[in-house]
Amino acid sequence: MPENILEMKDIVKAFSGVKVLKNVNLQAKKGEILALVGENGAGKSTLMNVLSGIYEYGSYTGDIIFEGNECKFKNIKDSEKIGIVIIHQELALVPYLSIAENVFLGNEQAKSSVIDWHQTHTRTAELLARVGLKDDSNTLIKDIGVGKQQLVEIAKALAKDVKLLILDEPTAALNDEDSDHLLNLLLELKKQGMSCIIISHKLNEVTKVADRITVIRDGCTIETLVKGKDEITEDRIIKGMVGRDLVDRYPKRTPRIGEVMFEVKDWNVYDPLNEDRKVLKDININVRKGEVVGIAGLMGAGRTELATSVFGRVYGKKISGHLFKEGKEIQIKDVSDAIKHRLAYVTEDRKTAGLILIDDIKRNISLASLNKLSKNSVIDENKEIQVAEDYRKKLNIKSSSILQRSGDLSGGNQQKIVLSRWIFSDPDILILDEPTRGIDVGAKYEIYTIINELAKQGKSIIIISSELPEVLGMSDRVYVMNEGKIVGELDKEVASQESIMKCIMQSNREV
Repeated sequence: MPENILEMKDIVKAFSGVKVLKNVNLQAKKGEILALVGENGAGKSTLMNVLSGIYEYGSYTGDIIFEGNECKFKNIKDSEKIGIVIIHQELALVPYLSIAENVFLGNEQAKSSVIDWHQTHTRTAELLARVGLKDDSNTLIKDIGVGKQQLVEIAKALAKDVKLLILDEPTAALNDEDSDHLLNLLLELKKQGMSCIIISHKLNEVTKVADRITVIRDGCTIETLVKGKDEITEDRIIKGMVGRDLVDRYPKRTPRIGEVMFEVKDWNVYDPLNEDRKVLKDININVRKGEVVGIAGLMGAGRTELATSVFGRVYGKKISGHLFKEGKEIQIKDVSDAIKHRLAYVTEDRKTAGLILIDDIKRNISLASLNKLSKNSVIDENKEIQVAEDYRKKLNIKSSSILQRSGDLSGGNQQKIVLSRWIFSDPDILILDEPTRGIDVGAKYEIYTIINELAKQGKSIIIISSELPEVLGMSDRVYVMNEGKIVGELDKEVASQESIMKCIMQSNREV
């Protein structure tokens, strides 16, 4: 067996007196891919932040041994100097700089304090070829997709002579094609002798690329599964993560579907940056009381554009069409109108558009419904505290208190805060855009249970998801979108991954 490149021994890390890591032990071998899995809040990212020097030596106890030497990192530059590079879920690229400038940002190719641009672009081209990216090194980051941006981050790491590459949820925002390309690249880098630690909630990807899988639960190391030695299945990993068998990933619900609650008719929307390009074309959909309707489609099909244009015209120009609620046409000109008509929208991007990360749980929950908590424009703080405490308990938000900063919580708990806000607004129609993106199976199950409970109360739910099993597992009916059009409508009984893809392929042939 290859020797260890990394050992982390008895790592203990606490925040405000609360232990987040409790004597965690981790080993990574030379030339292997190690997967680190666990529920949101289990301590995975905290452990990697300790390893990469984001949490400096002295702020934790325990030992880090890299290539046989004890490490006492004061900052991230210390870890990078010896070849440990971390790529976070939120990419650290500057949109208005070129690929080459980003690849060598902070690691400039300079002589006598003057940047050698020829060397910069030559080396960038070599690195891009190595990660399989064909774009010109002068291209601005804002002009390439998220999948390519991930490859730029890896090229940036390779420029630092990386020996151990850490990736935190690298495929969370990628489509299937980009995810496959990235995973195949990791396998290729492994052949070249690089070691890699990958954190991911996508267990099918973990089982595809990982040589070993270390499971963390509640800040403790539970076990390490070895490919070829141990049984490695998604169910087996889930049991280690949550401490029990998860018999059914989608909780059962007996639908009680009523009359049509919300209807979108002849909906057309143009691109706000190019008003000659039609993004949504003659969309017609509806959702009934107590019904969960899924919207499936490939990346770029127009699903989010549909949701955000309906919800207060947040997206789009030259919008035309009609919205009906309980058979009566309604006018929604902005987000305030949408809330007044009891529509709610949970964004796919909770960190940028869904939460105020520097504010506490209490404020984030009350934000959309301050009128319910105020009199004569003065907020009743006691009532606000009571509401926040109630939702913290109802949705099982794991935090030290309702005054904890939202940005300090795990992805699953952040998602529950966003849901709490919109549930408190008492909507009749709830649009959920990628409601479980980047969260673990245990937290997913809790959110599915919340969705089912809302449907049981007679709420109308629309779910947009790139994960077809999620759409199929939760929906009573599925609309299929492709290139800005509705290309299929399938009842639960006939909806499958094959029938959804068939609708998309047939529409492509008709174009």
